[in-house]
Amino acid sequence: MPKEQLNRLISLDLPAGQSAFLWGARQTGKTALLKARFPNAIFYDLLKTTELSRLLSSPHLLREELQNLPALQATQHIIIDEVQKVPMLLNEVHWLIENKGLGFILCGSSARKLKRGAANLLGGRAWRFTFYPLVSEEIPDFDLLRALNHGLLPAHYLNDDPRRHLRAYVSDYLKEEIQAEGLVRNLAGFARFLDIVGFSSGEMLNFSNIARESAIDSKTVKEYYQILEDTLIGYFVRPYVKRKNRALIQATPKFYLFDVGVANYLARRSVETLKGDAAGKAFEHFIFMELTAYLGLKEIDLPIQYWRTKAGQEVDFIVGDQVAIEVKISRQPEKIDLKGLVAFSEDYSPRRSIVVSMAPRKRTITLGSNQYIEVYPYKQFLDELWQGSII
Repeated sequence: MPKEQLNRLISLDLPAGQSAFLWGARQTGKTALLKARFPNAIFYDLLKTTELSRLLSSPHLLREELQNLPALQATQHIIIDEVQKVPMLLNEVHWLIENKGLGFILCGSSARKLKRGAANLLGGRAWRFTFYPLVSEEIPDFDLLRALNHGLLPAHYLNDDPRRHLRAYVSDYLKEEIQAEGLVRNLAGFARFLDIVGFSSGEMLNFSNIARESAIDSKTVKEYYQILEDTLIGYFVRPYVKRKNRALIQATPKFYLFDVGVANYLARRSVETLKGDAAGKAFEHFIFMELTAYLGLKEIDLPIQYWRTKAGQEVDFIVGDQVAIEVKISRQPEKIDLKGLVAFSEDYSPRRSIVVSMAPRKRTITLGSNQYIEVYPYKQFLDELWQGSII
C-alpha cells in the first residue's frame, strides 16, 4: 500500500494568517503530510544543506525574501521544515507575522533545542500540534501482528522487511543525530543507555540500576530520559497517587518509547504469535500509543497514569480519573486474572473499567454495587476508541 493512501487523522485547519508549530518524531510523515495538505505553500527545507547553510549564516534572508513577495493567497502558508536547526529564524518569523500578517507552519522533531536556547517561541501566536506514528484507524486492513513487529512509522509498517529500516533509524538518528544536535556528548554511554531503554520500555524505572548497567551516573540517566521525552521519542507514565484504601508504591514513573517496533528492535525481541510474554508486552505498548495518539490528535487534555499498590495490584492505564484500562493478550481473561482492575474499581469507582484482550466477543464481568468490568476484543476497542465512545 503506498503512503499516499494513508488517511492521516490530524486536523490542520488553519484560518488565513494563523501560524502553527507541528512537532513529531522523525519519519512519522510530517513533511509528506504538509506537502499533501498545503500544495501551494512556500516551502523552506532545512534538511537541504544549501538552504540550512545560507539561513544559518544569514537568518535575515527569510524576512528579505518573504516581505517582497507579491500578495499571498488567503489560504497560502509558509512552511519551514526542521525549524529547530536555525532557532534565530523565529525572530524573523515573529516580525513577519506581526508586520506582514503571514501565516507559518513551523515543523520539527524537537522544541528542546529552541527552549534551551531561549529561542523566540512566538508568545502564543502559533497553535501547537503533535504528530504521531501511524494509528490503527489510519491503516486499511490493519494487521496487529505486523504492527507489533514492524512498528508504526509509515516506512517501517509498509515495508515487508523492516529490520534494515529499524537498524538505520536507531543507528543514524537515535544515536548519531541526537549527538549531532548537541544533545549528548558521550555517544558510547548514550548507545548503552538506549539498549537498556528497549528492554525496560513499559517497566517501572530504577535509575540507579540503569545507570550501573549503562556505566553512567544516575543524573545523566535522568537527563537522557528527558532528552528522549523532549525529542518525542518516548513518554513518561507516572503513577496514580490518589489514596483510598490501599498503600501505593512511591512515585516511580514508567517510560514507553514512541514506537513499539523501535522498542522491540532495541530489546532484540520479535513477536511470532499473539500469545506469550513478548506479545503481551508489545500489545500493552501498542495500546498505550493508541491512547496517547487519540488524546493528542483529539486535543483532549487528560493524563495517562498507571496504578500499583505495595501489595502488587496494578492497572496498566488510568486515563484521567475516568477510565481504567487493563491490557491482556489472553483470549478469555477472567476475574481472577484482573485483581488490580477489580481493586481499583472497588476503591475509586471509575466511569468505566475496561480489559483490552484477544477475546472473540465483548462481555461484562459484574462486580456488584453497580460496578462491572467490560472485556473488549481489541478490534472493537480500537473502533470505539477512534469513534470517541471510550473516553
